[in-house]
Amino acid sequence: MSHSVFIDGEVGTTGLQIRERLARLPHIALRSLSDTERKNPDAKRALMAQVDAVILCLPDDASRESAALAATLGDKAPRLLDASTAHRIHPDWVYGLPEISPAQAAAIRAAKRVAVPGCYPTGPILFLRPLVDAGLIPADFPISVNAVSGYSGGGKAMIATYEARTGNDFELYGLGFEHKHVPELQHYSGLTRRPIFIPSVADYAQGMLDSIPLHLDLLPGRVTGADILACLTAHHAGSEFVTVMAGDAKDRLEPQALNNTNRIELRVYANEALRQALLVARYDNLGKGASGAAVQNLGLMLGVPVETRLAA
Repeated sequence: MSHSVFIDGEVGTTGLQIRERLARLPHIALRSLSDTERKNPDAKRALMAQVDAVILCLPDDASRESAALAATLGDKAPRLLDASTAHRIHPDWVYGLPEISPAQAAAIRAAKRVAVPGCYPTGPILFLRPLVDAGLIPADFPISVNAVSGYSGGGKAMIATYEARTGNDFELYGLGFEHKHVPELQHYSGLTRRPIFIPSVADYAQGMLDSIPLHLDLLPGRVTGADILACLTAHHAGSEFVTVMAGDAKDRLEPQALNNTNRIELRVYANEALRQALLVARYDNLGKGASGAAVQNLGLMLGVPVETRLAA
């Protein structure tokens, strides 16, 4: 059975990668609007009425407008998958991170509207939610997340700057502690205390490292690195895309090793003598952090196998 899909915003970075992944699938029929019609609400609404699913790859306000337009179709509205920030903590949208729990995967399968997670929060949530649920990290524990991403995650202006070779080699930003991903990170990690999140960008196209430092002696019950590793290993056992592993103190992690895949590695580093630990997630900000995750969710929603990798 073939399923028809319209990518609203297919000319952007995320949309182009989603299109490339889906174009190889015989059971997915991609539908498009011409350049002259893609901003015409009547043409867009007419196409929405003809497809099974719409993937929104738009700025936040435009995503809200397209979602509202789809809603006017009533029972004929397609299933929506939003890759913007607009609906990630909206109560009427299901959060598209199936590895949170089996119940989350089931909710995505049944949902009419799914919000794709942000690139930066994906790794920390996959670490923190199981640990908070298991009581190894209290919900009110002070958490800090430091992250570095390739410039492709920064939107058209940042991409243009770096491709013109005028961007900085490395820079911190979001230093007002109000990055737009923080509400999502806090909500789905199960934290009651607002985490500190400091993002950064470096002069390479794609790939991401998130790191969370922990003082083990501040955790209740004399938690060890082995406890953390065991909890995460059990939670993510059988996952197709999440790999949990013990970190080696001799590691030298670079962020691009998983580019063009939907895989994510969760590493646990610990020094029991010093009672310190570091949780590090590595993944592609355009893969599991965006396009790959969107395609994974679409497969669940439509009940079909999908290809989450880019062609080699």
